[in-house]
Amino acid sequence: MAIDLFLRDGYEAVTVDQIASAAGLSPRSFFRYFTGKEAVFTHMIDDTGSGIAHRLEARPSGEDSWLALRRSFDEVIQMLDDPGRSLPMMRLIYDTPVLYGGHLRKQAQWNELLTAALTARLATTPSDDERLRAGALAAAAVSCFEYARLEWVARDGGRSVAELLDLAMGAVHPLPDR
Repeated sequence: MAIDLFLRDGYEAVTVDQIASAAGLSPRSFFRYFTGKEAVFTHMIDDTGSGIAHRLEARPSGEDSWLALRRSFDEVIQMLDDPGRSLPMMRLIYDTPVLYGGHLRKQAQWNELLTAALTARLATTPSDDERLRAGALAAAAVSCFEYARLEWVARDGGRSVAELLDLAMGAVHPLPDR
């Protein structure tokens, strides 16, 4: 409900009272669940990073790590497949500084989650050097995903996020045949 209000009226124009009313809550009850209206928006992506990390952990152990990272984003990409809803939401995030800041903080958390999953994948005895290598790969993959989404929005959904992510990740390091 809150997302519909944000998309219809703009993030800045929507008040906590409006969100609470649309949800059938009093403002006081709203604050039992959320710290503010930004928390309503970021709540939607809270589990995204852990989901990507779990999918990375579930990839076959012999699979190339860069390809495993790419494939771990597939489910998130599927959620973006509805450009009628996803495209306006991503525009809202990119056009609203407080939402974009929260979005980037979440992605920093994704980096940590993917680094942990990738460190375990890369070495039987994780070392500081393996963690650094895993962190660099994770950060590169998350950055490629973010840039693919930015391009997707800039192109008004004209190319799929999957195709744009393949191009971005392939620019950093060739993706092996799937």
